[in-house]
Amino acid sequence: MSDAAQPTAAEVRAAAEAVKTALDRHLAAVERRSGEDDPAVYEAFNELAVAAETYDELLYDRYDEVTPFEIPAAEDALPPYTGPEEPSALSVLIRRDYAVAEPQRLLAHAQRIEAADDDVSDGSDTSETSGTVHGALGLLFGEYEPDEIASRHKEFGLEEGDSTLWVTASDEPAEPGEWLEAPFEEVEPAQVVCRFDVSAVFDEDPDDVDDPDDPDGIDDDLEEGPVPALDTDR
Repeated sequence: MSDAAQPTAAEVRAAAEAVKTALDRHLAAVERRSGEDDPAVYEAFNELAVAAETYDELLYDRYDEVTPFEIPAAEDALPPYTGPEEPSALSVLIRRDYAVAEPQRLLAHAQRIEAADDDVSDGSDTSETSGTVHGALGLLFGEYEPDEIASRHKEFGLEEGDSTLWVTASDEPAEPGEWLEAPFEEVEPAQVVCRFDVSAVFDEDPDDVDDPDDPDGIDDDLEEGPVPALDTDR
């Protein structure tokens, strides 16, 4: 950066004062919060994030220094709801991640689906479909509803990963076929009525889980095994 483009010391000082003001406003909003999703707290959080980022940038440009703290990006949270008060339509967006933990179990189940399919009656060999993982997945999701697969995933050789469900509201239903080419684009976060997330990042701290075989925590430093994911909603 050239000297002409550098911020002045006064601009850096003003940015620092803006952070102090934003901190006071954020604390006041938290102290007055009316509920878990109080929009005033969200707004104060965003103002604090912007002020801190601005100060950090100016401090670096002027003095080649950085701040010792980091505020999570505001886009990680949903903004306050600004959709219709009385929505006449809604959309449910679901994403569930799985790992193919036991491919052979998946393939065996797909072969059973094919064997029970009344439409396969000419004696032709269809193992090319059920004999591949992607083909087996197609058969599995064609046979069962996603909710049933979620409840029986271990039976199908799958392992759960992160999942999320968003409910969005709108004034009127979409036209038939309107969004099929890009179903997950143009989601308006401010129209999300609620969301529910499940992730390993919400796991309990292993140090907080009592082990009946190790009540004194002797083995804590020897091995740290996986902790089952919690059904945590936000």
